[in-house]
Amino acid sequence: MVTTLGHPPGLSGGPTAVLSPSHSTYAGIPRALLWGYVGVLLFMIGDGVETSYLPTYFKTDLGFAEASVGIVFTLYGITAAVGAFLAGGLSDLWGPRKVMMAGAACWVVCHALMLAVAIPAHSYPLILLTYGLRGFGYPLFAYGFMVWIMAGAPERQLGKALGWFWFCFTMGYPVLGSALVSLLKPVIGFYDTLWISLAMIVAGALVVLVLLRERSGFQGLSKGSERTSLVRTLTGCFTVMFAKPRVGMGAVVRLINTTSQFGVWVFVPLYLVDRVGFSAEEWASLLIVMMVSNLACVVTFGAVGDKWSRRKTVAWLGGVVSAVACLALYYVPATVGHDYLLVAIAAGALGVGMAGYVPLPPLMTTQAPERKGQVMSAYTLGAGASMAFGPLIGTVFIGSLGIQGVMWIYAALHLLSTVLVLFMKAPTATPVDGPEPEPETEGEEREPRAVAVMSGAGG
Repeated sequence: MVTTLGHPPGLSGGPTAVLSPSHSTYAGIPRALLWGYVGVLLFMIGDGVETSYLPTYFKTDLGFAEASVGIVFTLYGITAAVGAFLAGGLSDLWGPRKVMMAGAACWVVCHALMLAVAIPAHSYPLILLTYGLRGFGYPLFAYGFMVWIMAGAPERQLGKALGWFWFCFTMGYPVLGSALVSLLKPVIGFYDTLWISLAMIVAGALVVLVLLRERSGFQGLSKGSERTSLVRTLTGCFTVMFAKPRVGMGAVVRLINTTSQFGVWVFVPLYLVDRVGFSAEEWASLLIVMMVSNLACVVTFGAVGDKWSRRKTVAWLGGVVSAVACLALYYVPATVGHDYLLVAIAAGALGVGMAGYVPLPPLMTTQAPERKGQVMSAYTLGAGASMAFGPLIGTVFIGSLGIQGVMWIYAALHLLSTVLVLFMKAPTATPVDGPEPEPETEGEEREPRAVAVMSGAGG
């Protein structure tokens, strides 16, 4: 079996060191990180239990006004975005394992207090506090593991490894989480189901704490002179986007990646239901089509990026496909009317296009490999900002341009991401051994070269 050389941060080893069999992969999942994927899946199932019913529970069962419920989820969204941003920088200082455990502890403590104290007391301030602070939990846990993947997975299979991360993330939240609450709520009620979600979170955290032993995540990713204070590290999460402009480009590409998704979720149903004649149930099923299409492609496109080109995969399968899908979501129903199959194809195409952006993180980290944690903070900052940016575009322009103009803006942004990512040519590294690399060909990136060594392990 051929594996590629990659030294976990803080571990010594010369350029001819031989990797252990633990660095092999199974279907693209690094075996040394396998339990991390299991932990993330369990954790996101627990986090996704509440998605389909918690706002209704706050309003109907606890009697809070709609505006009050909106404030709760707005605060949660803010803390989640901050947590996503912090995950990379804190991994530089503490290591991904500690970041994940901090996220799990935050989730468990805040959720337990909400269930044991705030909800029985019908206390809005306590629910606002406990649920709002709980927003830090899942991004620290999930994105902490994504940084761990970037540090510990074989370089040449990072795309596929990240594809499996997003598969576990999305399969747990909201697919299996929503399925779990639909099964348990009629039997034990929603409040008791929320205690089951706590058990799932604890199970996911324990899997990582006890079974995930890959060493690169046990220590801070920044070493020696690169290791700084907390304030300087977090400041560097911003400044890296300017010191390394291609990292900034990558953050913009990540922002664009899901901007259209969050905008489509808000404005396309208004168009399809109010003007074209689709039912609310049909729109819900179209969202399922979009989600399933995305799940079906995240691992495949990660592998395509590893084998073909990460830049080209993001540019053409991500940017261009997403742009065409955005326009199709308007023009297909505008042309053929209430044709569910054709509109479902357009919705599925957007799910496919979003999956095309999977190889972006390793492409970004090659721009500043010595600052991986900070680069990943720039990536997750773009991800968090898209949750607000997508609906904001629609809110600002739908009155003057209509839904057609809004969808053209989303399409244009995706095409802009194609242009930006094609400028993100990875730096050419000096080879460790062997002949000099050939000059770069048209549009193809060169990633830091790794030494291929032979191992007797199977798999």
